[in-house]
Amino acid sequence: YLYTTYTSNMTKDDKASDKDCKEDDCTKDDCTEEICPSTRKKQQQTSAPKIIPVTILTGFLGSGKTTLLNNILRDNSHGMKFAVIENEFGEIGVDEGILSENVDEELIEVMNGCICCTVRGDLVVALKKLYGRIGEANFDGIIIETTGLADPAPVCQTFFIDEDISKMYKLDCVVTVVDAKYILDRLHEEKPEGVENEAVEQVCFSDKILLNKTDMLSGEDNAEEQLLGIEKELRALNPNASIQRTTFSKVDPSDILNINAFDLKRVLDFDPGFMDEDAEHEHDATVTSVAIKTAGEVNIKLLQTWIRRLVIEDGANLYRYKGVLAVKGMDKKFVFQGVGMSFLGDFDDEVEWKEGEVRDNRFVFIGKHLKHDFYREGFRACFATPENSELRFPIGATVEANVGVFQKGTVVKHWDNGNAYRIEIEDGNKSNVWAPIDHDAYIRVVAVANKV
Repeated sequence: YLYTTYTSNMTKDDKASDKDCKEDDCTKDDCTEEICPSTRKKQQQTSAPKIIPVTILTGFLGSGKTTLLNNILRDNSHGMKFAVIENEFGEIGVDEGILSENVDEELIEVMNGCICCTVRGDLVVALKKLYGRIGEANFDGIIIETTGLADPAPVCQTFFIDEDISKMYKLDCVVTVVDAKYILDRLHEEKPEGVENEAVEQVCFSDKILLNKTDMLSGEDNAEEQLLGIEKELRALNPNASIQRTTFSKVDPSDILNINAFDLKRVLDFDPGFMDEDAEHEHDATVTSVAIKTAGEVNIKLLQTWIRRLVIEDGANLYRYKGVLAVKGMDKKFVFQGVGMSFLGDFDDEVEWKEGEVRDNRFVFIGKHLKHDFYREGFRACFATPENSELRFPIGATVEANVGVFQKGTVVKHWDNGNAYRIEIEDGNKSNVWAPIDHDAYIRVVAVANKV
C-alpha cells in the first residue's frame, strides 16, 4: 500500500520572507526577486530532475517495523514529507488500519506475496507511478516497509538494475529491525536445503540495525550479557552496520532518514552476484499465511478465548499475527498483534471507527504448518452474528447473575463495553456487574424457588 504524509518543511525565516514579499502577484518574466511566483516558476522549469532518496525498512516478522514507521509518521521534528510503500505477505492488508491517521492516503497494492519476488514487478510499477506525482506532491523521500519474509537483496537491486528507477531514485539506507527476544532463534533456524534464511539476509544487507524490544530482556539477571551476545552475532554477519538499541522502535528519525548510508561496493564485496538480475531465491514452502477480511462485529470475550487457545496450542509455529477488529458495543478499534506466544491486544485510543465507516475485521496469521480452515472457522465462531447477538433477556428483565454465587438482578444495558449484559444486582447497593456472553454460566433465568 502507498501512503503519503504531509508535514511542513518551511522554516520560520521562510515564513517571514513570505510576509515581506512585495511581489505576490508578480508575473514578469524578467523579475529577479527570489521569492516571487515568476522566479519560482522559472527555477522549477530549469531545475534538473529530482532524485528521491529511498529508505527500506526490513526485519523478520514481529520485529517492530510498522511501529517504527508509525513513529516516523507521527514525529513532527523532521519536517519532511514521505510516501510510504507497504508490502503485505497475505492476501489482505492489516497495517493500513493501524498506521498513523495523520496520513493522506493513496492506495497502490503491493501485497499477497513478498516484495522481493512474487510482487517485485508491482514495486517497480508503484515507484514509476509515484514519481509521476512527485512534482505535485514534492516528496522528501520514500519509505518502503517490506514483509518480514522478504529478502532485501532483490528489493535493493531494483534501484540499480532498472534504468528508469535508477534515474528517479537513490537507495539511501536499509534499516533492519531485529527482535531481541527472538532474533537468535531466527538466525539459527535450520532451513530445508536450498532455502534461504530471511533473517540472516536481512541482517547482512542492513546499513543500520535497530536491536529492538530490549525491554523484553530487562527483567532477566543476565540481560546485558544476552544483549552483548546478540550484538556479537549481528556484527559477525555484518561488521559494517551500526547497531542501536531501542524499545518500542523509538529512534530519532535523523538517525535513519536521508543519511546516505547504502554502499554498493560493500554489498558487492560480500555478495558478488548482487547485480545478477536472473538470480533466484527460495522461501520455505511450509510457511504460509491465513487471512480474513469480512464485515461484522465480534464478541470480544469469545475472541479472547479463541486467541488464547491458539497461542497456547500453536504458539511455537506462529511467526507473526496481527489484526484490526470491530467489537460489538465498542466505538474504538480492537488492535492485536503477537509473535509466538507473546500476545498484545487492546482498544486503541488513536484508531476509532469513523462515522459511516464499514465496521469490518481483518487479520493475518503467518507461520509454519498452519491449518487454514481451522483458523477461519474458529474466527467466524467469535462473531456476534444474528444467531448469538439476539440476546435472550430484554432490558428490564429480572435475571440471576453469577458473581461467585448467583444473585438476582435487573438487566440495565445490552452490549456494554463489549459485554453482552450489564446487570444491576439487588444487594442494597445497586452494584453493577457484567455478563461477557449470553450463557447460563454467567446469566440465567431466575430459579423457581427464588421467584417467590
